Amino acid sequence: MTADSTKVRQRYDRLAPYFDGLEGFLEGLLFRRLRKKLWSQASGAHILEVGVGTGKNFPFYPDDARITAIDFSPNMLEMARRKQQRKQIAVDLALMDVQALDYADNSFDTVIASFVFCSVPKPRKGLKELYRVCKPGGQVLLLEHVLSSNKALAMMMNLFNPLILNTLGANINRQTLKSVQACPFQKIFVDPASSDMIKLIRAIK
Repeated sequence: MTADSTKVRQRYDRLAPYFDGLEGFLEGLLFRRLRKKLWSQASGAHILEVGVGTGKNFPFYPDDARITAIDFSPNMLEMARRKQQRKQIAVDLALMDVQALDYADNSFDTVIASFVFCSVPKPRKGLKELYRVCKPGGQVLLLEHVLSSNKALAMMMNLFNPLILNTLGANINRQTLKSVQACPFQKIFVDPASSDMIKLIRAIK
């Protein structure tokens, strides 16, 4: 693991016990609805969730698929394990870095991530890994917050990004859509209901 990855992992390990509480207001106001919409598009027999965190997406898992979910923070994964056991969720959990997935090429029908690539040190490397493990004709589904297209707001986001990164481990100025477009996907769709700073992206391999 690189030094940058280690730093991010340590931040999330530290925040794990408080993470659900920290995002509780936004989760109830907006994120939960977006997660439900994202997961409504998941399909296929085997689905990979990248960045499972504390298991916030567990309520939206489809009943008719095998789910594998990973995270690179041991403490976040432990929170997910506790929730999995408490709620009896059918999922295979694994400690893993999205930048170096331990899965064969063309393994999953759907690969899905929500609010993950703001924290990946090398997002394009991670996205190329998602492309690699996705089956031909399969899909990668992403829900991500991104840099605003408003120049004044983008300038403020860039200004405050180092502070947010150092405290929460997340970048608020990522251009994730451009990173997805740098991968050799056949088709890329952005949900027309996406906002300026939160994008729901569907990429077909």
